Amino acid sequence: MKETKHISRSRAQESSAAIEKMYITMRHLFNRGFYKPMGVSGDSLRESLLALRPEIYGNIGEEKVELNGLLYVIERLPIGIEQCRFINLTSDEGYSKSHFQAIVPPKRRRNCYRIDEEQMNVEITRGRSDIYDILTHLTFIFIESHKIKNRVLLDDGGEVSRDWMKLEQAVMQTKKLSLIEKEKAISHVANILARTFEEVLDIYDTFGSDDAPDRFLHVIYWLGKLAIEEVIDNNKRTITFSPVLRERLGHHIHGEIWATNIKEVLKANSLLKRPIHVISANMHSVMNSIFATPLLKTKFKEKSDFFIYEELSKSGAKETRNLVEELALKNGMISLPDTSGTNIDVQIFDTAKIDWAKTAFPKAKLDEQKPVIIVMDYAFGEQAYETIDELLKPYKKDTLLEVKSVSIMGKAGILEGGKGDIMIPTAHINEGTADNYFFENELTGAMFEGNDIAVFEGAMVTVLGTSLQNRDLLKFFHESTWGVIGLEMEGSYYQKAIQSASKIRKSVPHDVKVRYAYYASDNPLETGSTLASGGLGTTGVKPTYLITIKILEQIFNLK
Repeated sequence: MKETKHISRSRAQESSAAIEKMYITMRHLFNRGFYKPMGVSGDSLRESLLALRPEIYGNIGEEKVELNGLLYVIERLPIGIEQCRFINLTSDEGYSKSHFQAIVPPKRRRNCYRIDEEQMNVEITRGRSDIYDILTHLTFIFIESHKIKNRVLLDDGGEVSRDWMKLEQAVMQTKKLSLIEKEKAISHVANILARTFEEVLDIYDTFGSDDAPDRFLHVIYWLGKLAIEEVIDNNKRTITFSPVLRERLGHHIHGEIWATNIKEVLKANSLLKRPIHVISANMHSVMNSIFATPLLKTKFKEKSDFFIYEELSKSGAKETRNLVEELALKNGMISLPDTSGTNIDVQIFDTAKIDWAKTAFPKAKLDEQKPVIIVMDYAFGEQAYETIDELLKPYKKDTLLEVKSVSIMGKAGILEGGKGDIMIPTAHINEGTADNYFFENELTGAMFEGNDIAVFEGAMVTVLGTSLQNRDLLKFFHESTWGVIGLEMEGSYYQKAIQSASKIRKSVPHDVKVRYAYYASDNPLETGSTLASGGLGTTGVKPTYLITIKILEQIFNLK
């Protein structure tokens, strides 16, 4: 009799299954309309996240509370959400016209509204990726809140530890804590979190602000307090999805408004029939690359162009940035701040109005039909498909756009190399489906050599959330024949929209050129280099501008 072979799954396979399960669960809960994250309905999400143990959430599977992961998440959620038992995800439903003040998280552009002491409304206008992002973050902080509860709740009757009572005293003070009071509170919190005094002290101030220097204590207290109430009083936290959000999601409502606004401006300025180049980047690198260096050379004598770009990127350089913007507006730039709810601002450059002698590209070779450059701010995940798909459609069904190229400059996680390195993709692979999009990239690694920045070429994986990646899965993608060099969130969605518009729907020229280049914001395979370890600082300035300049050189026929 043949012996049955025991088949076991690798950690990468388990991780892949956990991600798939999370996505299916999140869509199911969205269709259902509500769920209780720490109740039976939230079991599947919690189990999948704990099975996955993403790098960004550090010690999520251990007894001690994860501090870097908590900071990463708190910066992407509205201030005060830790105090709310009811979190309502809504569409843009008119709260901006009310007395409610919009709360915008420091690291995520989404409008949130504190309805009352118990409820926070979060506007979702950027598609499903926004929902995946926020539900994953909320699941993480609720898991951490129950770790706090487990360490301070002594019995079923509600008796709590002395550390918890001392923390409560510190939080209930209305004045700023003195140094002695702060250090006493940190001592008690360190016990509650199963962390050292030094670990808590090191991260304490990064949670705070000028208005709320002791916010760290408040976050820990309220997370623990609501977790205790869930167990003692059965007051479960609840996440709901508004009926209007459920009705609108997936129908490109915000993307269509956004794209129509752009085409209306093009028409009003007689630019609709001109050759168009679309660039997805930030709102400063194209403008600065064209206009900043000639304008500021006298101010920064004998300094390199990249030094000038770094100076412009500093938070205190608002006046200098305004000078560059003034020059750009006099030379054919039209600024379109977003009013559609996509949170994607736009700049339009009419190259026929540019005085090239005042630019960094005095030898630009433009055809008789001077091109128009549309610069759009970064999209978020699946929103990339919605926005580009709508932008590439004809204006009023009969005016086709003469789109010559679409260029994507973004930041991504790198799997070989470090922060600030450059990645040039040759294909995008959709995580979890193996759908893949191969393309001829007009940018090559050779173009970036000789600039003291490492450059990598190869396939990149498009993930549905950077906060769901773990080492095992990423190692598989990197070390197997997929040969993936990095991970990002929008690439395959952009390419899907470009391919359908140019190859199937014929709404833009068949030979539209594409350019993709990314700079590394983190290396999730390297301990201490994940997104949770902090931002890029000025490390990202040089690769950002290097990529932007290479894109512009091709548009201006200089290379």
